[in-house]
Amino acid sequence: MHYDKKLDKAQAVLTFTIAPAEYKKDLEAAALRLSERAAIKGFRPSKAPYDIVKQQLGEAKIMEEAMEHIVQRTYFAAVKAENLQTIGMPQIAVKKMAPGNDIEYTATVALLPAVTIADISTVKVARDVKPVGDKEVNDVLQNLRKMQPKELTKATAATKADKLVINMDMFIDNIPVEGGQAKNHQVYLSEPHYIAGLAEQLLGLKKDETKEFTLPFPKDHYQKHLAGKDVNLKIKVNEVFELQYAELDDAFAKNLGQESLEKLKDLLLANLSAEAEKKEDQRVEIAILDQLIEQSTFGELPEILVDSEKRKMFYELKHDLDRRGITIEQYLLDIKKTEEQIFKDFTEQAVKRAKAALVSRQIALDNKITVDKADMDAEIKTLKQTYAGEKNVEENLKRPEVIDTIAATIQNRKVIAFVREKVLQAK
Repeated sequence: MHYDKKLDKAQAVLTFTIAPAEYKKDLEAAALRLSERAAIKGFRPSKAPYDIVKQQLGEAKIMEEAMEHIVQRTYFAAVKAENLQTIGMPQIAVKKMAPGNDIEYTATVALLPAVTIADISTVKVARDVKPVGDKEVNDVLQNLRKMQPKELTKATAATKADKLVINMDMFIDNIPVEGGQAKNHQVYLSEPHYIAGLAEQLLGLKKDETKEFTLPFPKDHYQKHLAGKDVNLKIKVNEVFELQYAELDDAFAKNLGQESLEKLKDLLLANLSAEAEKKEDQRVEIAILDQLIEQSTFGELPEILVDSEKRKMFYELKHDLDRRGITIEQYLLDIKKTEEQIFKDFTEQAVKRAKAALVSRQIALDNKITVDKADMDAEIKTLKQTYAGEKNVEENLKRPEVIDTIAATIQNRKVIAFVREKVLQAK
């Protein structure tokens, strides 16, 4: 392996050249992994020789599989050899990758800027857990009642306690709104609807009745193409249901797996109290970190570090949308923004997150807060159990960048605990 380095105060650019003899073993390992996943005619999984895998899948495919491991191995070896104080993951750009030829790629990585941590004694945060009592427990009980009501159709006018099933069509200036049509849409008249004022307009309607009306959408409505507009709605009522709820008694509690209503209340009180404690702990930790960031001083932040945080934030947004069944494309259409605009919007928060990582790392260095083998073993064991059903878990947990991320996560937890104890003890 040969590499050239170019350093400035904010980042390093390493240019690698790797000869075929140096990545031969990586190709063999990649062929083995491919033979485990792909059916190689005449051979059991992982038993096909390299030449057979090459013949059936092609050497270019093997190189693609091997490239990530080649980069990991050579990049981390160079960082260690140069004793570079890096932070975050590098940006990799492959310049040349062809069977039987030298591999060439560049790695651009942020260098750790100078950080002077604020005096922890100047951080002023008090812990204040909001008490949980009968009101909070009763609110949860009422919500539990509402989860499984009996529904009885009715021919009389809808009241606030009822549920309606409607067809809804939305228009702006007599033009149908994109995505503004809904069939058999359920509306609980006792609850706020995402269209403010809709439930109130539906009161008193009966089955098969229709109604037209206009509602102003707020300027901050999440659907930007409707925000601040007067929207005309045409409604047809398909069904009106009277909702009947169970009594709050021992039978209700037993349906939820508890011996009695009092036992259920005790359980809810304990859970709500624990949740309030956890929520306050999170608020305290964020407040402490915010003050430390504000009062500390930082050298020039590498742009690559801020960009890395933006990419993480975009991935987190996409993951959250996926869980809610929304594509990133639909989300961008709704808010009328491009990916580039979203990344620009992330700038302020990305800078803050980058500074938080720097603060945590510097506090760990200043106070000799380290991650030992026992910490890593325990965390890896937990991750293996959490992701036991996923493929390649064992292999991924051996990757250098994953190991670094795990170590950083553990260190961050230790730093937060260290600072939190100091700040709260001083009160």
